[in-house]
Amino acid sequence: MTIGLVLSVLALIVAAIVWGFGANSSNPHLASRGKTGVLVSCGAAIICGAAVTLVNFFWGVGQAV
Repeated sequence: MTIGLVLSVLALIVAAIVWGFGANSSNPHLASRGKTGVLVSCGAAIICGAAVTLVNFFWGVGQAV
C-alpha cells in the first residue's frame, strides 16, 4: 500500500507539471492530459488508502450471505 501511495504522489507531481506546461504554452491537448493525470492519480491514491476498509467491508458482506 505504501508503494502505491508513493507512486500515485509521484504521478500527481508529474501530471501537475504537464498540466502547468500545457496551460502556459497554450497547448490544450497537453493541458487536458495533465488534468486527466491529476484526476487518475488522485483516484488511485483514494483507492489505495481505502483498500483495507473495502476488503473488510466486502469480507463482512460475504460472511453474512
